[in-house]
Amino acid sequence: MPLLRAEFGRIAAYLAEKADKTATEDLRTQARTALNNYRENIFPAYEAAINTYLQRFNAGFRLASVSPQNTRGGSSCTYNVVINNVQVALTANAGPAFCNTLSAGDRNTLALAFFFASLDQDPQLAHKILVIDDPMTSLDEHRSLTTVQEMRRMQARVSQVIVLSHSKPFFCQLWEGADIAARQALLIRRDGVGSTLAVWDVNHDCITEHDRRHALVQGHLQAANPAAERRVAAALRHILEAFMRVAYPAAFPPGMLLGPFLGICQQRAGRQNQILSQPDIDELRALLAYANRFHHDTNAAYETEAINDQELTHFSERVLAFARRN
Repeated sequence: MPLLRAEFGRIAAYLAEKADKTATEDLRTQARTALNNYRENIFPAYEAAINTYLQRFNAGFRLASVSPQNTRGGSSCTYNVVINNVQVALTANAGPAFCNTLSAGDRNTLALAFFFASLDQDPQLAHKILVIDDPMTSLDEHRSLTTVQEMRRMQARVSQVIVLSHSKPFFCQLWEGADIAARQALLIRRDGVGSTLAVWDVNHDCITEHDRRHALVQGHLQAANPAAERRVAAALRHILEAFMRVAYPAAFPPGMLLGPFLGICQQRAGRQNQILSQPDIDELRALLAYANRFHHDTNAAYETEAINDQELTHFSERVLAFARRN
């Protein structure tokens, strides 16, 4: 009788373990099915989202042949990059591959596209704090602008955005479009062997040198400051050059001086391709004659050139009026 009870006990334990095994296998089958459904839906969605961002970045390439697969580490995929309708493998023993075909800017653009696409798939995105570290590395001007635009879009979709960068122009772009009530700018400053955080006056750094010169001349006209007169006189030619660069970019490209530019204007005066009218040419030539007295390349004694305050005021008014009139 004791032996019979022991046999029944072992049989019951066996049947219980067999039932547990069957339940575990069922759970594994369910998990595998769920994982297959996940990768069959998620990876194509990622591919479409990534390619959308690449198109916005004007990348010139896209992803294709995304192949999902299950591994012991979880779901993963392999993909090719398509450049000029030619597929480039992620890795290759020889020939074109991801590492030797895409530039540093292209690789960074692809990483940003992956990053933004992953955020789009996050159901908890509204509760997340987004930290972006130096996104402008190796990006050209067009992609920099698109990155700023995407980050502005993301700002409204997350709890908070923290951006780290070495590029002041990029920060100025981002700052100008940010919510005034919600934005805050900090500067990381060296302090001995460490560093500290300080409030950063972004607006001051967003002001261009051209803006500062205008403010300098305007300030002189409002309240003359003898100590600043030489800087005001030196600013006049720079103001004229900057204005002409913007107003007539084809005729006055970077590197050209106002003297040769005036020569071209004179040749075209009265013709169909005229740049400036004759009265404007005469006025610009008179303004330049005065302004050149305070520059080293046109006057060896520019640092000691005598300044008459009334004359300076007169020419300052004419320079600003010339830019406004044209």
